[in-house]
Amino acid sequence: MATKKQDTSSRIADNKKAAYNYFFEERFEAGMVLEGWEVKSLREGKVQLTDGYVVIRDGELFVVGCQINPLKSASTHVNPDSIRTKKLLLHKEEIKRLVGKVEQKGYTLVPLNLHWKAGKVKCEIALAKGKAEHDKRDTIKDREGKREVERAMKSRNR
Repeated sequence: MATKKQDTSSRIADNKKAAYNYFFEERFEAGMVLEGWEVKSLREGKVQLTDGYVVIRDGELFVVGCQINPLKSASTHVNPDSIRTKKLLLHKEEIKRLVGKVEQKGYTLVPLNLHWKAGKVKCEIALAKGKAEHDKRDTIKDREGKREVERAMKSRNR
């Protein structure tokens, strides 16, 4: 399932560490089960996704380690838990296929970003394979090479 590129205005949070640590095989867009105070905090951008990962329990997907910090104006009768495990919503066939893939050696599910879609919060997750240390070094080398080219082009245009 290919996802369209979202405009940056609808983006809530990105997991930039994921692209450094993993190769992405497939991407999926899943809904999230959230509480009211969490949605308000997301609107303010008080979320951290970098330490998050997805687990499968009893045929359901859950994102663990996604930290949503409560606002100071949170209600007094609600006890906000910033590191609460959040349920992800996908079609049953997709979940069954993901379970089969994750049980293979080396595959894992990683949250890539949170974004708004039609007034709902969506989490883009990826079926990913971990990078070896030399692959990470290659990623750094490519990134620095691109920076050098951009610097050269910028100084040339002056």
